[in-house]
Amino acid sequence: MLDMSQINHIKDLSNCGYRISEINEKTGVDPKTIRKYLSQEDFSPQPPIDHHKPSKLDPFKPIIQEWLDEDKKYWRKQHHTAQRVYERLVEECGYTGSYSVVQRYIKKCRTIRTEKANLELIWDPGPAQVDFGETDVYEVGKLCRKKYLTVSFPYSNDGYSQLFGGETAEYVCQGLLDIFEFIGGVPPLLVFDNATGVGRRVGDAIHESELFSRFRAHYHFRIRFCNPYSGWEKGNVERKVAYNRSNLFVPVPRFNDVEAYNRQLLPRHEKKASELHYKKQIRISDLFEEDRKQFLVLPPKKFNVCRYEWLKADGYGKVCMDGKHFYSTRPENANQKVLVGVRAHTVDILTEGGKLVTSHRRIFGEGRTDSSDYSTTLAVLMKNAGAWENSGIRRETPDALRSYMDAQPKEKLKDCLRIMNELTGQYGFEAAVGAMEIACCRGNINICDASVLAARITGYGIYTPPEAGPSLAVYDEAFLKEGGPTS
Repeated sequence: MLDMSQINHIKDLSNCGYRISEINEKTGVDPKTIRKYLSQEDFSPQPPIDHHKPSKLDPFKPIIQEWLDEDKKYWRKQHHTAQRVYERLVEECGYTGSYSVVQRYIKKCRTIRTEKANLELIWDPGPAQVDFGETDVYEVGKLCRKKYLTVSFPYSNDGYSQLFGGETAEYVCQGLLDIFEFIGGVPPLLVFDNATGVGRRVGDAIHESELFSRFRAHYHFRIRFCNPYSGWEKGNVERKVAYNRSNLFVPVPRFNDVEAYNRQLLPRHEKKASELHYKKQIRISDLFEEDRKQFLVLPPKKFNVCRYEWLKADGYGKVCMDGKHFYSTRPENANQKVLVGVRAHTVDILTEGGKLVTSHRRIFGEGRTDSSDYSTTLAVLMKNAGAWENSGIRRETPDALRSYMDAQPKEKLKDCLRIMNELTGQYGFEAAVGAMEIACCRGNINICDASVLAARITGYGIYTPPEAGPSLAVYDEAFLKEGGPTS
């Protein structure tokens, strides 16, 4: 099985016009394997299965990485070999494991290869430059500072932006995906600023993140990175970032839903695109059509931008991200590892098999936050109805329903919680409490009436009148007129 850097190398060779036999000669990869990866349409990451077994080497890996990083400063013939690393671990650190484990780990560390590319200064149609800018916005009434991904096309001077909470790989991939879908194609080459958001630079090498590497293989584009402190190598996008800040984000925008706001941002490039190019004196939109002719076609399957992590929940069943943002899972997950799907706008809590438990809006900022989906606590609350008065889910219920349940004896309260739990599992929490609120206003809550109401809420709506149905006039004429058939 090939790693993602090898797969991307094969795809890059194919995009450059090499035949399968030529790729086989250059890479040594079997032609069947080459065909397999060239025909593969979906490189989306899959929820991982945790098969990791603790190794005696785990505590020593940071030390090994320090030695390898230190090697980069010196002549290559004086770098650590696997044997020398093993000897130092035994002598200096008290390592008791085998040499073969050390050897495999060193080999793994040294298989990462990233091509150091040279930036083209004369731009033909097709390639794009990518960078982030910062802007202040009002989100749900709160002033905050966010990042915006900008993709510009140096040939035409057209460009697009998308707003996010940070610069990590999931934001880069989501922003690129949204822009690719909007423009109807994929630029054949993307130029990045010093690997921001898509990997990390160690010395002269760029180590791509796993998510971005999969995204690149999925959409087949090539990449190049600017040298450190060399912003002039992508001057077009630098200017576009500044232009968009002054034009798209002045006055300070206000919104409640960032995804809806991002969809509105995309067509706002049209104003600039209707102008003449500052140098070529041709309309930017016409030049962009030349860019578009060089685009790669969109793959048939849309990439699933999600980074999966196993995180340990605290005693309340909450997982922590970025050191300060807490998201609820289930109470029974307390002090256990939980599979989390990290997306650009949401944090998904999953079962071990990858099934969605709940999804939280992703939170950003410096202060601590707690995001709770109290519907996940219903199963536990049913067994401990006495905690109802101080539960978070009580605060989420409508006033009428809360008052009704507060007045119930313990057994009846348990029955209400059981109904709420069943309806939440089938119709969702909002429909469940909505149906129960209507039922309690009619005098009593039972599972039959509440189920019908929840089905109507999630179906055609509680107040939607029934359809007229077929006309019975023909039957009235035949059977009810004077002298008609009688029973």
